[in-house]
Amino acid sequence: MWLLYALSEFHVTGLLLFIFVFLLITDVIKNRKPSNFPPGPRGLPFVGSIFSLDAKLPHIYLIKVANVFGNVHSVRLGGDTMVCVVGYRMVKEALVNQADCFVSRPSHPLTDRIYSGNGLFLSNGHLWKRQRRFALSTLRNFGMGKQSLESFIIEESKFVQEEIELEKGDPFDPHRLFNQAVSNIICILVFGHRFDYTDHQFQTLLKLLSEIMYLEGTIWALLYGIFPKLMKVLPGPHNGIFSNYRVLSDFVKEDLERRKEERDSSTPRDYIDSYLAEIEKNTEDPAAGFNHTNMVLCALDLFLAGTETTFTTLRWGLLFMIKYPDIQEKVQAEIDRVVGPSRPPSMADRANMPYTNAVIHEVQRMGNIFPLGVPRMATCDTTLGGYFIPKGTPLMVNLTSVLFDKNEWEMPDTFNPGHFLDSEGNFLRKEAFLPFSAGKRVCLGEQLARMELFLFFTCLLQKFSFSPPQGVEPSLDSDGGGSLAPLPFKVCASPR
Repeated sequence: MWLLYALSEFHVTGLLLFIFVFLLITDVIKNRKPSNFPPGPRGLPFVGSIFSLDAKLPHIYLIKVANVFGNVHSVRLGGDTMVCVVGYRMVKEALVNQADCFVSRPSHPLTDRIYSGNGLFLSNGHLWKRQRRFALSTLRNFGMGKQSLESFIIEESKFVQEEIELEKGDPFDPHRLFNQAVSNIICILVFGHRFDYTDHQFQTLLKLLSEIMYLEGTIWALLYGIFPKLMKVLPGPHNGIFSNYRVLSDFVKEDLERRKEERDSSTPRDYIDSYLAEIEKNTEDPAAGFNHTNMVLCALDLFLAGTETTFTTLRWGLLFMIKYPDIQEKVQAEIDRVVGPSRPPSMADRANMPYTNAVIHEVQRMGNIFPLGVPRMATCDTTLGGYFIPKGTPLMVNLTSVLFDKNEWEMPDTFNPGHFLDSEGNFLRKEAFLPFSAGKRVCLGEQLARMELFLFFTCLLQKFSFSPPQGVEPSLDSDGGGSLAPLPFKVCASPR
C-alpha cells in the first residue's frame, strides 16, 4: 500500500511540477522583449515588479527606475510590460509629436468589465472620436467657457460662502463642501440642475465617486489586472468599484425615466437630453456608440472627471494658502486691487491678476493630481528615445516627472508662484505645465476646470482669510489612491 501511495504522490508532484514549468515557459515566451526594446528592471515570473511598487505612490518608484534605465524604460506589472516615459522632452515627443501613434487606450480587465470598450475616456477609434466630438460641442452649447456658465459658478460660490459663514470661524473640513460645489457645476451641464447640499442621495453619489477613485489606485485594482479570473470571484475591497458603478448607473437610469414625460426633443436642456436626440439621429451608424447603455457610461465619465480632479485641486489650493499665509495675503491684495470687496470676480479679471493666476497654476503643478495620467497604447510600430516600441504596447506617461522636471522648473520641489511670472510680474505660460496631459487625449474638461478653479478660488479669498486651527501645522502629504489628494485637514475661515 505504501508503494502505491508513494507512486500516487509522485504522480501528483510531477503533474504540479509539469504545470508550473509549462506556465513558466509560457510566461517567458509571452513576455519576451523584441530587439532594441526599452530596458527595465528584471521582474519576477507572472507578477513582474509588482512587489517593488508602492501602490499609493507608484510614480515615485517609476522615477527611481528612470534614474537607472533612462527616460524611456520598461516595467512589467503583472502580465503586461509597459513602456514608461519620463521628463518633459520625451513626454512631449510621445503625446504631441507622435500624437496619432499614442492616441489609443490599452485594455484592462477591471475597466473592461465596467465599460466593455464604451464610455468617453477609455474607448478607442471611431466610437471615441464621435463621443468626444459630441461631448465637446454639447458642453460648449450649454455654457462651457461662456459667461452663462460663469454665472452658475459664481452663484454656487455664494452657497459655499454661506456654508462657511455657518462655521463662525471654527475649524471645519472643506472636503465635502468643495466636493458638492464642484460637482453641482457638472450636474448643471449633464443633468440640467444642481443639488441641495442637504440632499442625501447627492451626498451618497459623491461618496461612491470618491471610493471609486481611491480603490482604482490601490493594490486591489492592481491585483485585479494581474489575476482577473481569480479576483472576480474573491471577496475584497475591489468589488466596491463594481457595486458603486452599479448604484451610479441606476441613478442615471432613474433620471432617464423621469425625463420620458417632460422631455421636449426640440429643445434639449442638458447633455443627457442632447444625447437622447443624438441616439435618434445615429440609428444608421451603430459603431458611433450612440445608445442608452453608452449614454449612461459617458454621463458617469463626465460626472466623475468633472468632480474629483477640480475639487481635489481646490483642497490643495486652500491647504497651500494656510501653509503659506504670505502668499495668501498677496493674492488677496491683488483681488482687492482689481475686483474690490463688493462685486464677484469674473473671468475677465484674470488677465489683470497675474499673481493669482500664477498661484493657481502652481497649486496644480505641486498638487500633481494625476501623477501618471491615464495609460496610452501604441497604435503602430514606432521608435521613442531611440528604442523600438511595437504596436499594442501600453505607454505610461509620468506626468510627475514633467511637473517636477529640474530642467524646466527653477525650484521644482518648492511652492513658488514665480515659476509662472516673468521678471516684470506678468503671467508666464510654461510648456511643461501639463496637469491636463497633452495631445489628442488632453482632458476635454480643461476649459471648465480652469474656469472653476479661478472663480471658486478668488471668490473664497475675496470673502475670507483662511488659517490652520491653533497649534496645528498643515501637512502637505498625500493619501495616495487613484488621484493624489491631501490628507484630511481642517481650516478656520475669518470674514474679511
